[in-house]
Amino acid sequence: MKKHFRIALAGNPNCGKTCIFNALTGARQHVGNYPGVTVESKSGHFKLNDAEIELIDLPGVYSLSSSSPEEDVVFKELTKPGIDLILNVVDSTIPRRSLYLTTQLAELHIPMLLAFNMSDDAEKKGMRYDIPKLERYFGSPIVQTVGCKSDGVKPLLAKLADTLEKLDDHGVPMLTYGSDIDDAIAAVADKIDALAVEKYSHIPSRFFAIKLLEHDTAAMSLNEFKSVHGEVEEQIKHLWNKHAIEAETFMADRRYAMLAGACSGSITMTNERRREISDKIDSVMTNKYLGLPIFLGIMFLTFYFTFICADPFMGWIEEFFGFLGDKIKDVWPEDKLAVLRDFVTDGLIGGVGGVLVFLPNILFLFFAIAILEDSGYMARAAFVMDGVMRKFGLQGKSFVPLVLGFGCTVPAIMATRTIESERDRKTTIMVLPLMSCSARLPIYALLIPAFFAPRSQPFVMWLIYIIGIVIALIAAWVMRKTLFKGDGEVYLMELPPYRMPMLKSLMLHMWDRGKMYVHKAGTIILAATVILYICDHFPEKKEFAQDYDAQIAQAGKIEDAEEQTAKIEEIENAKLAETMEYTITGRIGKTLEPVFAPIGFDWKLTSASIGALAAKEVFVSQLGVLYSEGEADEESEALKEKLRREYTPLQAFCMMLFSLLSIPCLATLAIIKRELNSWKMAVAEAAGLFTLAYIVTMVVYQAGSLLQIGTKIL
Repeated sequence: MKKHFRIALAGNPNCGKTCIFNALTGARQHVGNYPGVTVESKSGHFKLNDAEIELIDLPGVYSLSSSSPEEDVVFKELTKPGIDLILNVVDSTIPRRSLYLTTQLAELHIPMLLAFNMSDDAEKKGMRYDIPKLERYFGSPIVQTVGCKSDGVKPLLAKLADTLEKLDDHGVPMLTYGSDIDDAIAAVADKIDALAVEKYSHIPSRFFAIKLLEHDTAAMSLNEFKSVHGEVEEQIKHLWNKHAIEAETFMADRRYAMLAGACSGSITMTNERRREISDKIDSVMTNKYLGLPIFLGIMFLTFYFTFICADPFMGWIEEFFGFLGDKIKDVWPEDKLAVLRDFVTDGLIGGVGGVLVFLPNILFLFFAIAILEDSGYMARAAFVMDGVMRKFGLQGKSFVPLVLGFGCTVPAIMATRTIESERDRKTTIMVLPLMSCSARLPIYALLIPAFFAPRSQPFVMWLIYIIGIVIALIAAWVMRKTLFKGDGEVYLMELPPYRMPMLKSLMLHMWDRGKMYVHKAGTIILAATVILYICDHFPEKKEFAQDYDAQIAQAGKIEDAEEQTAKIEEIENAKLAETMEYTITGRIGKTLEPVFAPIGFDWKLTSASIGALAAKEVFVSQLGVLYSEGEADEESEALKEKLRREYTPLQAFCMMLFSLLSIPCLATLAIIKRELNSWKMAVAEAAGLFTLAYIVTMVVYQAGSLLQIGTKIL
């Protein structure tokens, strides 16, 4: 007997496949992306008796029709050589729908084991299975499982061990689609056999014949079978003349008809079937009038749980890295490799801290999302919001990440993995930076009180948020009409029964995302932070316009201690501002000042905007440095006063508008690159948002200046 087996885990979404995968592999998992697409790949290992099992968790699909990235991935994965067994997880509460995929898997003639999952729910519904009859029909052994329970996979392990010992004796499925279609399949299969394609010699020609007759995208694109297309079209024409059914639909119709016959003879229902608790809950949760308010309430709780509950942990991480930096400064003398000392404490440690401070958000967010998914509510959320979002070219599942984007764009983008449609997911990711994240709040908190009367401040804050939402929805609509153009995809809005999430599954889900964030995004964010540190500190200015040291010495003679400290601090900050102007960031700001002048920015605002690439909050601290207020924050009254003396309310509004619409922080761009597997998309996102921000801000600034709205310095 072999000592190593590769098993492909296949099934519909929401069939309990993930629970079974987690139960079998535990923590021995690897999560990544398939090359060239954003579909998640997951593999794990476990031992069964003396054999080492590699379990490949394929994306959840309803068929092998290649109409989505997930289906295309599954098609390509299963037609590669090297798969010893397919473990097909079937939701036994909805057999006819779940077994549709099974009919296609059976055509591959790869040994298969069917796991009829959720057998306890099926029993409660009064469903009884004639297992031996179904085994003969599909030519595969069947085992009943309860994947969400710790001992629910024990029968699967026993049956799997037995199946692996008898791989060479697996049965042949008794699948027939009617004499006319079977004849058409045979005719195309004969042509394929005549080609003797070595690459696909392990797959029956009948499988590819069916796929070609369905006009399956993946099969039709295979160059090896191009010469068979003439026979395919001839057979399709023959079937059309006889049945007047389109090629894309007649096989689906025949599969369902075949399954209806198979199920009617092997699945019975008792007279005690009763309405499930899930149906009663859904009468409230998806109610026409109550569904949306309940959904918004649950999203608020998710938002609160993610960002409010994570706040203490984020504070502890910030304090730890601050403590670590201070300790290194204490033991590392200032006169010993001063540049390296500052780089390690402010650049390297500060950069790592800037990455890991988001980790609690990631962990709490995906723990909450895992609860919503595993409990079955996420499908309801998509159902409730689907009608609203489709008006803007999106789907219901896009709404969840958009709401979470008000907290932090990084975990919100990662949350788009719940969206099956590639076009909808890309569109959602591209518009998410327009949601006003919490990192922009310090900017608003600095500028709104400084430039607007108390009675107007709530309205200005509300207006900024509304502008982001409106532009995001418009941008989504435009992108679906242009960049991600395509017909609106029809989704099977399946509402699985409510289930109690397993803590182990929730923790593994949270662990996967946290590890992925630290390992993948962290390296890019850290590198970008180091680059910005260098730009903010080099070249060093050696000669100054004023003798600051002499001024500090003179200020030291002031008798009043408070006045002396304030004066010295003012001089030191003035020196720091001149130093900043001399750095790469300062020079770029001076160079770009003419470009930013049409939107009301001088070189200082331009430099602060460049610094905000690392994190939007940096905009405030950069202004503090440039206006000789040190590391100022949004509570700095002195900075507010200086800004009021130099800028107008119109310019302040344009600062907020540009910050809202412009290039997001580098953490966001890094995640966009990782999630879309493309630097081009990340660069396009940055360029597109900058252009959008520049045009909108310029229109607002120039129109305001022309109409004399908010143009007086306070």
